[in-house]
Amino acid sequence: MTAPRPAEPLSEDLSRLAALHGVAPSYSPSPDRTVETSATAVTLVLAALGVDASTPGAVRAALAARERELAARLLPPTVVAWGANPPAALAALPEGTRLRVETEQGETRASAGQLPPGVHRLTATAPDGRTAHAHLIVAPERLPAASGRSYGLLVQLYSLLSSRSWGMGDLGDLAELAGWAGRSLGAGFVQVNPLHAAVPGAPTDPSPYRPSSRRFPDPVHLRIEDVPEAAHVEDPDRLRALLERAARLREAVLHKGALIDRDAVWELKREALELLCDVPLGPGRRAAYCDFLAEQGQALEDHATWCALAEVHGSDWHRWPTGLRDPRSADTARARNGLMDRVDFFSRLAWLTDTQLTAAQRVAREAGMPVGIVHDLAVGVHPAGADAWAQQDHFAAGMSVGAPPDAFNARGQDWGLPPWRPDRLADSGYAPFRELLRALFRYAGALRIDHVMGLFRLWWVPQGHPPTEGTYVRYDAEAMLAVLVLEASRAGALVIGEDLGTVEPGVREALRERGVLGTSVLWFERDWEGDGRPLPAESWRADCLATATTHDLPSTAARLTGEHVELRDSLGLLTRPLAEERAEAAADTAEWLSLLSELGLLHGTGGGTDTSSEEAEIQAVHRFLLRTPARMVGVWLPDGVGDRRPQNLPGTWDQYPNWRLPIADAEGRPVTLEELAASPRLRALMEVLGEAGP
Repeated sequence: MTAPRPAEPLSEDLSRLAALHGVAPSYSPSPDRTVETSATAVTLVLAALGVDASTPGAVRAALAARERELAARLLPPTVVAWGANPPAALAALPEGTRLRVETEQGETRASAGQLPPGVHRLTATAPDGRTAHAHLIVAPERLPAASGRSYGLLVQLYSLLSSRSWGMGDLGDLAELAGWAGRSLGAGFVQVNPLHAAVPGAPTDPSPYRPSSRRFPDPVHLRIEDVPEAAHVEDPDRLRALLERAARLREAVLHKGALIDRDAVWELKREALELLCDVPLGPGRRAAYCDFLAEQGQALEDHATWCALAEVHGSDWHRWPTGLRDPRSADTARARNGLMDRVDFFSRLAWLTDTQLTAAQRVAREAGMPVGIVHDLAVGVHPAGADAWAQQDHFAAGMSVGAPPDAFNARGQDWGLPPWRPDRLADSGYAPFRELLRALFRYAGALRIDHVMGLFRLWWVPQGHPPTEGTYVRYDAEAMLAVLVLEASRAGALVIGEDLGTVEPGVREALRERGVLGTSVLWFERDWEGDGRPLPAESWRADCLATATTHDLPSTAARLTGEHVELRDSLGLLTRPLAEERAEAAADTAEWLSLLSELGLLHGTGGGTDTSSEEAEIQAVHRFLLRTPARMVGVWLPDGVGDRRPQNLPGTWDQYPNWRLPIADAEGRPVTLEELAASPRLRALMEVLGEAGP
């Protein structure tokens, strides 16, 4: 491995300029080590923020301009008030400053206290005549706590095939799973992967964490037969032929060892949806569709326009004719008018998907689930996709989100996702973030936020540079949290932050203060500041979702048997000798199993005395999770049938079939939703959780 180039030292002026724009001059890969960021990285990141730091003279001029701007500024572009408390930013205003607040509800107030929740417009006029306008976010002080404890299932929806699926799991399957789990298992929630719209391609990127749009869901998840217009197509024989082709796709995955082929599924569903969208909507359906168009407004028009243009010019808008790269150009307006039928088609697909997502949540709640469907918000979007095109003024050009080098990855990471510009977010009152959350909370009982630390800071990597040559850029975490708490409270939804890995001091505390739950995974919960042994159950935090594994980690069966080490070895991913990796994994597992046995949690399955069985050990792991005070306990659905394979193996691309595997049993045989519902092994595991009550 090539050693990273030594960082060019930052001048004092450049370091001060960076700090004034929220750009970190250094970072700490471990508590006892600080690394200075390179001057090149800082200069390029500042350029992406519209600040010229290319020469010492430019740095001095930019520094002086920024200091003058901050000194003269009455208010930042966005201020926050929690509950009935006035915004802290008002304390710095000159005495005698007059205030006017135009509320979201249409009122005008002369004070910033006792305001209703919402995003209001604040005007401050100082005695010397200076005037400032700011967005005022008023949010509840914290999210409502979860009502009691709940347990539920975690699943990657595409992997959950039923006897009706078209080659991958769909929203009909999600509703069936939720209805069954709520009524028969007493489950309180079902958590799924991001269902955001993907960037079409050949092949499409299968990762749900690199979407075209986070704002709109992907119609590939639609259950075609559940669309009312399916009963009225003009050519039913053609629809039946598509159903037969879909059955062959399903059978290939379930019985012939084929991988999930999202592109093949979408090809069939798109053809079917063309038939369905030729059917005129009835008056009631037409009115509902028109309401959806009005509610979603410009954002939906932009998304549907991108989809229509991508059919003609390809899915990377950077390669489109110059005039079409701007969503507000006259060329784009003309192209949209010429493609209005396709724009309407993609708008209608967004509506149909929204209705089925809403229906799945309704089924979950009617089945007795206190939470229902937990949706997942990816950390960013694909640079070539619809959101990056429509919101390009809010994204930092030439930058990508990633992670710095650390003890686990000396090279750092580049995720290929353009970051939002914190200055543009603040100037807009966080409008893109607000609209995104509002869209997701339409059908979510809770929202999981991937890499929730991104509300505080993100590692920006300049294009063409390795991740080692990036730097952290800070966001206004108070404003981001206020928007999150405001929108989640309006929806009556919970929020779960994925806060695994390296987390800077104060982040978990800030999230907990606002009622955002964390994520705790059993194998990582050790007394790292003490003896390093497994953390006692009573020492776990209460404000979290506790699980045994996630989609990026080995299944519990694989970890217990050590098969995850063998898999990584077969793919050349180990960084140490195989024997050393095996020994460490075995020692880790043995230590946990010893604790489970000491606590009396390791029972024989089916009332037997064999406590050494894999099934008994998996049950014991979940009994331990129930001993913790965690408000939510999640079961990785594949663990219920002994699946060995991770859904995603970080560090691989084409070496492993990431995001394309159906749920399978211990022998690797795909298991349908119907078989899962009838599985004695899964039911026994869920009965373990039911023993603790709700």
